[in-house]
Amino acid sequence: MGIFKRIAELLAGGQSFALALIVSRSGSAPRAAGTRMVVREDSSIIGTIGGGILEAKVRDLAMEALRDRKSMLKEFVFNADDAGWIGMICGGRVTVLVQFVDASQTQNVLLYREILATLRARKPAWLITEILSGEAGLEPIAQWLVSNGAAYVGQPVDGTVEALTAAARAGRPQPIAHEDKSYLVEALRNEGVVHIFGAGHISRELASLTGLVGFQTVVLDDRPEFANRERFPDADEVVVLDSFDRALAGLEINEESYLVLVTRGHAHDKTLLRQALGTKAGYIGMIGSRTKRDSLYEALRREGFARDEFERVSSPIGLDIGAETPEEIAVSIVAELIRARAQRNR
Repeated sequence: MGIFKRIAELLAGGQSFALALIVSRSGSAPRAAGTRMVVREDSSIIGTIGGGILEAKVRDLAMEALRDRKSMLKEFVFNADDAGWIGMICGGRVTVLVQFVDASQTQNVLLYREILATLRARKPAWLITEILSGEAGLEPIAQWLVSNGAAYVGQPVDGTVEALTAAARAGRPQPIAHEDKSYLVEALRNEGVVHIFGAGHISRELASLTGLVGFQTVVLDDRPEFANRERFPDADEVVVLDSFDRALAGLEINEESYLVLVTRGHAHDKTLLRQALGTKAGYIGMIGSRTKRDSLYEALRREGFARDEFERVSSPIGLDIGAETPEEIAVSIVAELIRARAQRNR
């Protein structure tokens, strides 16, 4: 979500760039197929394909692609001595497609705008990218956005979409050969929606981090002086509630939803936890001490909740890293969210 959002913003602003895309890897390369890095004309980057010597070499290629307005495919082979420079253990191979992305081409603007909309709507879709047959080319890279078996951005050859999506697995991006060409086929998947209930100091720090690691972020509070765009410029959505009593009403909560309860008081947390336990949320986390947590659990048990229902709740929220400040607590929460997402995606 994060890298696609930045790409869509660049194109909407009329900025062309080079896009480095890992299309295959073997051995112990640090980043998987589908990993992207943007290189702008001033050589600054957005994202990373693993750092070290690999990233430095790819950045040089990207600057060449920008200068000559071309795309290129490059395979990097690292032996054991090279491996230490890029985080590998025993070396390996990485193939990177470096693509010039022209902001003046309407097709590019439309493609990434629709990718972002698809991710936000959590619609099942595939992104298909043709892999160059040679080392370099001046023609734009063919890409298609596919949903329900048909391309709605791009015009593939008849039968190509059906063949590629039938051969692809719904998990990791993978290169697939079809007839005399190769394609990277990626199942687009929203990396999860974090609903942050409460708009205080911790929430403010947290919302600036969740988007950086790919989560869609929604902040909800009943105080407009706290829940507003000025305080949460990085959030995808900021919602002012009438009250916390029906805070989850109308929200689409499923296994890809992460509910973070960090309100200003125990009563609100109890109200929200009561609602959260009735959902299929993939993660529920609540701030507070163990004493507060046990008190809330006991109160809800008296209302009829079973003891094992609370096993779904991470409380105190966040990994135990000795965090004290709002910034440190936000880091610990994001780390726990990343872990929960990784476990779900295995």
